Amino acid sequence: MTAELVRGQNHTLPQTRLEIRVSAGTPVVAGATLGDERGTVRGVEWIAHPGSPQLPGLEVSQQAAADHRLAVDLEALPAGAHRVTVLLALPVGAGGPVRFGAVPAPFVSVTGLDGTEIATFTLTDLDAESAVSALELYRRQDAWKVRAVGQGYAGGLAEMLADQGVTDPAALAGSIQEAVTRGLARSVAPPPPRTPEADRVRHATGSADHRPTTPPAAPEPPEPLADPATIGPAHTTQPHTTQPHTASGPAAGGPSAAGASAGGPINYAHPRRQHAAPPSPPPAAPPAQPGQPAQPVAGDATGWSMDERLYNQIWGMFEDLARAVAAYRSAVDFAESRMDQELDRALSDPRNRIGGAGDRAREAARAKRDELASRAREALDRDLAQLAAEAAVVEPALPAAYAGWGNPVWHAHRIPMEIPMALRIGDLHLPERTDLRIPLLVRLPLERGMWVDSGRAASEAAALMDTDRLRRLAMETAVAHAARLLAVYPPGEFAVHVIDPAGSAAGPLAPLVEAGVLAGPPAAGPGGVASVLAHLTRRVDLVQMAVRARAADSLPPDLDTGEQLLVVNDFPHGFDDRAVTQLRYLADEGPAVGVHLLMVADREEASAYGPVLDPLWRSLLRITPVADSHLADPWVGHAWTYEPLTIPPGSRVLEQVLAAVAEARRAAGR
Repeated sequence: MTAELVRGQNHTLPQTRLEIRVSAGTPVVAGATLGDERGTVRGVEWIAHPGSPQLPGLEVSQQAAADHRLAVDLEALPAGAHRVTVLLALPVGAGGPVRFGAVPAPFVSVTGLDGTEIATFTLTDLDAESAVSALELYRRQDAWKVRAVGQGYAGGLAEMLADQGVTDPAALAGSIQEAVTRGLARSVAPPPPRTPEADRVRHATGSADHRPTTPPAAPEPPEPLADPATIGPAHTTQPHTTQPHTASGPAAGGPSAAGASAGGPINYAHPRRQHAAPPSPPPAAPPAQPGQPAQPVAGDATGWSMDERLYNQIWGMFEDLARAVAAYRSAVDFAESRMDQELDRALSDPRNRIGGAGDRAREAARAKRDELASRAREALDRDLAQLAAEAAVVEPALPAAYAGWGNPVWHAHRIPMEIPMALRIGDLHLPERTDLRIPLLVRLPLERGMWVDSGRAASEAAALMDTDRLRRLAMETAVAHAARLLAVYPPGEFAVHVIDPAGSAAGPLAPLVEAGVLAGPPAAGPGGVASVLAHLTRRVDLVQMAVRARAADSLPPDLDTGEQLLVVNDFPHGFDDRAVTQLRYLADEGPAVGVHLLMVADREEASAYGPVLDPLWRSLLRITPVADSHLADPWVGHAWTYEPLTIPPGSRVLEQVLAAVAEARRAAGR
């Protein structure tokens, strides 16, 4: 049975030798790129296009045409290739259309070698785009899947290749178009566009029926996770519906820019690690029953260490849940839209207004709607059950940095000698299944600060709470995050400073103060605020100058070069204009040299400063002390509910962790 995909939906491939067929009403350029497990194209040798149509396991057409057949052998791909992205573009300089909105919607199908369709996708809702990523074949848990992407690019081939991480994409796009121009001189006139009626004829002769669908666009999210510090693989993924992908550099723990541009091996070593072990093979999954999915195994993703494999596995779970729900919502919306259209057609016929014909038409339309929605829900439930089984296996296997406070791993935690790749700061879930939680991880070292919103206007749950209780809860959340950061850094390599202008956070700060792990007592009053800000501003200035001059040895001997975290309570109380300017400077320049912010503030109160604080607000990752649906995924813009990490009632895990930090510092003489 053919799977008719909508944007974001995936489908398991039953075989590895395939054809990808493209049908369009105008000549288009068809190509494909290979990506590693992070989605990065390692070099031009991983790109198949009309000027270089063959790669191991992949062959594309040498000219622009309205119909294409791309041959794919997934088992023959180069070592390290985990993704195949099929790209379509309109040729330039040929007198044809310059945007996909002016041509019939392209239709793409994945077939077996015998022509049997496995999955189809109609690329709808394109307008000014002249290039589009159509499909993605990717490896997941030792199986290959196809995903309907449909990401368009108004900037054409150059923008699309840049999105794939290609070095000098404009030059490569130009060479591809030159090859296409030469090929067009030998091409024939395009056949008429593919239509449902024509497809029925094709189906009778061996091709499957094609029924185009038009799912509505996803709603715009309130606050996208569009930064490298949010949950994600070692490359940064931007929303498919709004922005292209961007690959991060070595500072983000991603592939080495030099290695990528030269086509060499990717450097998976964490930027703070001195040594890296060779990649270990993922553990083998228990054999599955025929027709059943493979049993999930913790750490079955790729990576150089179990830390990295678990990190990438969590990313895969997040991605699969986002796309599965997107496919379900699109299918339900399509079912509703089709029912409305059928009802409009039926009731516009005067003959259906007499007798029971109209009622029968309504019942038939609703029955079709219910059937489509039921099938979509069955597919979603199947995907959610598999993800829930994977989460049940992964959660107990997580290291402390990735684990919640209730995980027993924290009770046996020892302060490490190297920092982990990331730190868990909460959980994410969608309303389709609220008990399926995906850890929200931020990369280490931190690449942006955090803002814990203590205002009652932050969410519906916050609006029901007492103001004092909410502010205390926000500060307790900040203290817990600071404790987790202290616990995952080697002794003496992470320092925490606190600004509490009015001294109102003495209660929540007590665990940090009593354990003796702060860099100094919490700063209070205008003088204390000015002193801490001057100290950290001086550190940023000195380290920046040393980096630019390549003179690290010239730093003062009393300067702490470890990572620094500034926790600010009840901002902007106690801050004058100079202090606000210094804080904005730390937010902008600090992360690059190891100074980070953790703000606890009411967004409504901070807005009294007007636009002067907007850059500060936007530069920080906003989280809440209570559950709130304000974060969005980087593909279709789901509004994810963020759940802060909570310490189990009656547990002393926070005090135990801080005591371990203090003991490790004493042992190290710090």
